[in-house]
Amino acid sequence: PTQALLDALTIRRAKGRLHRLNIAICGDIAHSRVARSNIILLGKMENRVRLVGPPTLLPAGIGEFGVEVYDDMREGLKDVDVVMMLRLQKERMDGGFIPSEREYYHRYGLDAEKLSHAKPDAIVMHPGPMNRGVEIDGEIADDINRSVIQEQVEMGVAVRMAAMDLLARNQRAAREDRTQAKLAGQEREPSRSRPAGFRSRRAPPSHTLGPVQPSVCFGRQTSQSAVLGYGARHAG
Repeated sequence: PTQALLDALTIRRAKGRLHRLNIAICGDIAHSRVARSNIILLGKMENRVRLVGPPTLLPAGIGEFGVEVYDDMREGLKDVDVVMMLRLQKERMDGGFIPSEREYYHRYGLDAEKLSHAKPDAIVMHPGPMNRGVEIDGEIADDINRSVIQEQVEMGVAVRMAAMDLLARNQRAAREDRTQAKLAGQEREPSRSRPAGFRSRRAPPSHTLGPVQPSVCFGRQTSQSAVLGYGARHAG
């Protein structure tokens, strides 16, 4: 999710807006968490999102994502504002998803010829790390007029710092709320002080009691004879 946030911030700074853009996400969609987060975020901002890649690298049920799907790179990049390349995640592949890296680059690697099908001011993005010569040509990655990959790195630091600060502030606020609720609960608790006149569970000797009137003993009204009887049983 933080990658999608920093991508959104990078797009907004480069294009001046974050809505109603044509955005192509290209490459290993099936193994990419970045692609899923960006599909959700960019879709909410009314962007037209395209997924470009070989059928073996597209997730099942892709039609439910509300995106356009292309297996031809040139057709998928036609008139787009943003080209977002994804890393080929070979460590997550346990089968023959692609014939070879050379064949993959030939069909789906971003080079100057394929990029020419996008809009003249289209920007190039990549979440990193890059496999130069596999999913993107090194010259395109370093082109200061088209590539915003360095800006993505800078935005990544800022966005993740902001996310951590927000979480820390929310945690502090929640802790303070719990402390205040606990103090308020203690203030509302009924007093547990002993009844007036009550000193000890052990009554003094009966001869020291003197005339006894009906009184409060152990929280209830008792008669004079009951109090005297209690004192006699516990005297001496």
